[in-house]
Amino acid sequence: MLPSTLAVIDDDREFAEYVAQYLAQRDVDVRVFGDSDDFLTSPGAFEFDFYVIDLMLPGVDGVDLIRLVRRKGPAGIVVVSGRVGADVFDSVLRAGADMYMMKPVRFEQVALAIEAVQRRVEGSRAQAAAWRLDRAAKKLVAPDGVRIELSDTDLAVVECFVSADGATVTRATLCARLGRDPATEADNLLHAAIYRLRRRIERATASTVPLHSEPKVGYTFRGKLTAV
Repeated sequence: MLPSTLAVIDDDREFAEYVAQYLAQRDVDVRVFGDSDDFLTSPGAFEFDFYVIDLMLPGVDGVDLIRLVRRKGPAGIVVVSGRVGADVFDSVLRAGADMYMMKPVRFEQVALAIEAVQRRVEGSRAQAAAWRLDRAAKKLVAPDGVRIELSDTDLAVVECFVSADGATVTRATLCARLGRDPATEADNLLHAAIYRLRRRIERATASTVPLHSEPKVGYTFRGKLTAV
């Protein structure tokens, strides 16, 4: 998974151009900036999905630039630099970068680092995005807008997660909501109901399903879930 748009801020023009060409061949829209001042004064400077930043830049220092970018949002930031020093790694990560790579480095390695960080970024966004239960329509609305039809059993289970507001829903609570006796209900039957709901969601949307089993306790919906 690669970002759609990416800014390379590096005064090593040859390195920056080769990285840009390599990523462009993989359908990434890349812009190259030779120094931090050019970047900061450009339209949409903080609207890129991803940033590859050098530390030794004309204008604003790379570490300070990382701080500025990070204040604007959760975009991925990979630092690729030849700067050495005992505190470089610590200062880069504390400023808000996701990963630090030491030059010289292969373009393939930079691309792999970008992919790894982008997965984290997308996962965080999906986790933060809200799911919504449309009670009247009996549908679960995923963060990407996909509307998922629910059976009566699915609806009852999702209502439990709405009421729990992020807390774990116990097996007993789920059984009671489904009109079953937790003393006699087999664990595999309840598990099957949760599995069917999970599969229904997975077939409908690419959004990560935030349903998690809590062994010997119940299940948790680890995402924002509201109901209308």
